[in-house]
Amino acid sequence: MKEDFLHFLWKNKLFEPANPVTTDGEPIDIVSVGRHNIHAGPDFFDARIRIGKTLWAGNVEIHLRASDWNRHNHHLDPLYRNTILHVVSENDGVVYNNAGASIPTLQIGWPLWVEYNYKALMQQHDWVNCASQLNKIDPFRIRFFLNGLAIERLQQKIGAIEKLLEGSKGDWSETFYLFLSRSFGFRQNGDPFEMMARSLPLAVLQKHHDQLFQLEALLFGQAGLLGDLLYEEEHPVALRREHEFLSLKYGLKPIPGHLWKFMRMHPLNFPTIRLAQFAGLLKSCGALFPTVIRMETVNDYRSLFRTETSGYWDNHYTFLKTSPYQKKEMGEESFQLILVNVLVPFLFLYGELNNKPELKERALKILEELPSENNTILRHWASAGISAFNALESQALIHLHHEYCEPKKCLECSIGQKLITHSA
Repeated sequence: MKEDFLHFLWKNKLFEPANPVTTDGEPIDIVSVGRHNIHAGPDFFDARIRIGKTLWAGNVEIHLRASDWNRHNHHLDPLYRNTILHVVSENDGVVYNNAGASIPTLQIGWPLWVEYNYKALMQQHDWVNCASQLNKIDPFRIRFFLNGLAIERLQQKIGAIEKLLEGSKGDWSETFYLFLSRSFGFRQNGDPFEMMARSLPLAVLQKHHDQLFQLEALLFGQAGLLGDLLYEEEHPVALRREHEFLSLKYGLKPIPGHLWKFMRMHPLNFPTIRLAQFAGLLKSCGALFPTVIRMETVNDYRSLFRTETSGYWDNHYTFLKTSPYQKKEMGEESFQLILVNVLVPFLFLYGELNNKPELKERALKILEELPSENNTILRHWASAGISAFNALESQALIHLHHEYCEPKKCLECSIGQKLITHSA
């Protein structure tokens, strides 16, 4: 049995005996089990426990064996001085804090049916442990759980934005530009897209926001895609000359062009097309972040992001090689990915930090209005009986899979907890 199982028992008061006593025979009344701590230090903070006639307030540490206390050097660590109870499944010795005071110990057991349910769940070899048992869970409970998971996933994305915001010294526009740039590269070219953006300050682009040709010259030049080749076409030659002039003017240094990936990609996802689309977006909206904050509907954002590229790209996917005529505006799937992964978390965070709850509500409403993504994870969930009705639920199911199912954190999952505590 693992230690996290004991944490689960303690947190949910599922341990035995029902009327516990310390290993010294003192009766125990657990007023509050405390707050579960997932960081360094005792396992549960701020517990309130009556031992004998005294009500104690402090921390609880849990181990499989009492001797694990010394094995983990808690007897030397001042973080554990305020431990008021040591909970173990095997009592193999008295333990002391770093001040030399003995710690009351509670040896616990648990109902066999709880252990049976836990092992039955953890020993499954399905796509997710609970796949064959999901029909036991009330669908309303699942939907309620998904709402919380969607917020968890949103907070996870917000964390990455906060780091960028700190690095840009609170400049929301520059932070949005960097985060959006990475998103334009999607999974394959996110890194070089962000590197390119870092080499090209937003302030420089804004000076040329009304000139699509100059925006393309700056973006493709800083991307390292104009290079030293002697192009035979007028457009790339002109772009290279313009970039040479602008890079000298602003002291710009491009990134290596070999970083970009083209292999095994649909031509519409080529970095050249994404850069051209990014230039079109910047041309249509000089003050990008303020504009995004003001917009209110999905259609407003769709109109902003589905701008056209320059005419050159109507019959090109890369430089020098012509292709059949096709407008290269951003597709609906790509637009929705950017909306979900960039615009929604930015709206939510900006609303949170600037006391604008209406922006947080708008962010969640956008997720509810967008259709569910369609990927392998969501198809697996659907085959197991849980279909996402919108992007809010699909984001929640993706988060559930990545953060709970893959690392097998069933004890921390509302669905897993219900299955384990189901006493049929």
